[in-house]
Amino acid sequence: MITALVPGSFDPPTNGHIDVVSRCVAIFDRVVVGVVTNPSKAPLFSIEERKAMLEECCPWESVEVAGFDGLLVDFAREIGANLVVKGLRAMTDFDYELQLAQMNRQLSGIVTMFVATKPEYGYLSSSLVKEVAGFGGSVEELVPAVVSKALQERFRS
Repeated sequence: MITALVPGSFDPPTNGHIDVVSRCVAIFDRVVVGVVTNPSKAPLFSIEERKAMLEECCPWESVEVAGFDGLLVDFAREIGANLVVKGLRAMTDFDYELQLAQMNRQLSGIVTMFVATKPEYGYLSSSLVKEVAGFGGSVEELVPAVVSKALQERFRS
């Protein structure tokens, strides 16, 4: 049984994130979406809110959503992950993610697999989605419906 860990802050989850998870579902027996608590970032949504959105957006039986803090390799070991899967939008993502992958491999031996984003999601990031939503723009084409609704509510208040 192969368990893939798809980690991220998912603040908020985008259609690009969900696309990566759906492709993992087609390949691996078990997919754990790991929502990280990043102490260097001030998230718009709590970890519980992000987990709830992801659970609604990822209806596949083989997908679990879990939160974690600390080192990715420790969480991967804890859940029995065989590999880490990261989505890549551009070469700038690759440079950064390759360094992380090499460090994780050095620390624990875990392998990272990169999945190229579909071209229609190549520009998409949680940061841009938050910016558009914060200025009242429509994000319905960028995120799942539950996320769009949550963004509207968050920025309305």
